[in-house]
Amino acid sequence: MSPPRGAVAAGHPRTAEAAADVLAEGGNAFDAAIAALWTACVCEPVLASPGGGGFLTAQAGGRTRVFDFFTAAPSRPLPRDEIEFAEVTVDFGTATQVFHIGAGASATPGFVPGIFAVHEQLGSLPMRRLTEPAVVAAREGVRVMPLQAYVFDIVGPIYRWTDTAAALFAPDGALPQDGGTFANPALAEAIDAIGREGLRIATEGEIAAAMADVSTAHGGHLTHADIAGFAVELRAPIAAAIGARTGDWTVSLNPPPALGGALVAAMLRTLDPQDAADQMARGRAIDTVDRFWREAPTDPGRLIGTEAPRPTRAATRGTTHVSVIDADGNAAAATVSNGEGNGRLVRDCGFMLNNMLGEEDLNPGGFHCWEPGQRLGSMMTPGIAAQRDGSVVAFGSGGSNRIRTAILQALANRCSAGMPLQDAVDAPRLHIERGHLDFEDFLAEADRERLIRAFPDHRAWPERNLYFGGVHAVERTAKGGFEAAGDPRRGGASRIV
Repeated sequence: MSPPRGAVAAGHPRTAEAAADVLAEGGNAFDAAIAALWTACVCEPVLASPGGGGFLTAQAGGRTRVFDFFTAAPSRPLPRDEIEFAEVTVDFGTATQVFHIGAGASATPGFVPGIFAVHEQLGSLPMRRLTEPAVVAAREGVRVMPLQAYVFDIVGPIYRWTDTAAALFAPDGALPQDGGTFANPALAEAIDAIGREGLRIATEGEIAAAMADVSTAHGGHLTHADIAGFAVELRAPIAAAIGARTGDWTVSLNPPPALGGALVAAMLRTLDPQDAADQMARGRAIDTVDRFWREAPTDPGRLIGTEAPRPTRAATRGTTHVSVIDADGNAAAATVSNGEGNGRLVRDCGFMLNNMLGEEDLNPGGFHCWEPGQRLGSMMTPGIAAQRDGSVVAFGSGGSNRIRTAILQALANRCSAGMPLQDAVDAPRLHIERGHLDFEDFLAEADRERLIRAFPDHRAWPERNLYFGGVHAVERTAKGGFEAAGDPRRGGASRIV
């Protein structure tokens, strides 16, 4: 029997399968992550799209770097009376929320340039091979999993907002249902064209033109020049420590202008390594950093004691994650988002542009007041943890504002408490924001009592819930073995190849 080639964890079985097949064929972790991200656009279309953006943290050849391809503000705003910007109300069951969509809600996408930047520096297989799983999945159709059906149900008003979107996503009036099959031939053709012809078609050619046209024809800020001019930024990660002993593990996190990595780093520095397995100590660290951050929410450098680029605020919605490690120790952790989509399909391409400019958290001074060209902030925090003995963990999470606390707790469980990776992901979580405690109500009774005494404003959740994020993580042990953990809260799937 040949030795294992690697491990992958992702938000849909077909996404994980795409990465696993590339690893089995001899591709490296970055090839596998790229294949998975293309496939996520098919399997998880509300969360991942060529019209969105994200981050990938990479470890290769003894170096760790972060590829920042998150969305940026367009170069010039339209006059307000020309902007298409609509409110839709979505129903979460226990609450409703207003989202903002339309062409005027779209920022400059970075997904495709980001994929190609990673491929150029770290990939080994041809891009055409890495797009194949997504193309096949989009043509044949993929099984709709419970999480995706739930997400479609929540954002239904967005995916029925125009006749063309409704024709793709709800042709018989019903959005994709659990256990059903969803195919997207137009997306298959678009991804296939990108794989065959390269980046230029999506930044200067036909697909770029289609993205620009859907914006300019319907009152959007985004132009062809914005799309062509998008630049992927290569950043040095934030380094933090965690473990039963100080410095046992070094954690590499997404740096500013993103906010999530700075928040996780601040919590790790606040949490005494000797107390990292203690639920009350975790709660105090989360609460302390949350209160400190809210004093200056657009200054991530203040969290880590340095000067740093300042975002507007942080995008918090609609994310999915992929983690991959290969037998050579290469590691890739990628988190991407499309917001919820802007409601308008890009002509003949089968995907929507993002609606990042429609997030209230990104616009504290009011909508349409963004700084032209500014990289938007994000809570996304793909990261890599490396132990002194040579073990490596790639991790990340979806989950809006809960990304930071989901990651903190999964890291503490694995790196400080020494739990196996899947147990570290499955363990009960808590989240504290503005003094309010939410927790999954299967903590040890003593921990539960201490927490609710300390946080009388609290809510107990009777079971694991996607509210608390979805940490998908993989590990290569010092002896060359692999572990993979998909988070059941968000439909996690994992494979060891």
